[in-house]
Amino acid sequence: MNRNLSREELVAIRKELKANGRKVVFTNGCFDIIHSGHVDYLTKAKMMGDVLFVGINSDSSIKRIKGDKRPILDENERAFIVASLKAVDYVSLFDEDTPKELIEAIVPDVLVKGADWTIENIVGRDVVEANGGKVETIKFVNNQSTSNIIKKILSKYQI
Repeated sequence: MNRNLSREELVAIRKELKANGRKVVFTNGCFDIIHSGHVDYLTKAKMMGDVLFVGINSDSSIKRIKGDKRPILDENERAFIVASLKAVDYVSLFDEDTPKELIEAIVPDVLVKGADWTIENIVGRDVVEANGGKVETIKFVNNQSTSNIIKKILSKYQI
């Protein structure tokens, strides 16, 4: 089953889930090199509802945000990996710099970001709260990041 869906497919699934009273959780990110922090975060996000949707920045979106050397893994590989994680039900790529348009399209019941974001600065908060949903943050359990992994590889191999 393909769990990497277009925005339109995700919206159709969302409508069906809402009609059946299922709580949809949404989060997003680059998920460039998957690490234990990502898995822990997504597992905790899933526990906040019935179904977890994950928006993934496209390659062009990441280049605009993080520079020309990123992403390391292309968007289809990142989407496949994230969609394969036990906690994740569906993924959808987005090309914008933020997931605002995707959030407006699906209007999740719960919007989740890492605790490095303040609730006030979470993109899409206004949409979710205006529709009776809630916005949550998840504390990171380790100091793992894709940037740190890249630095470690470069230092080990003196590249």
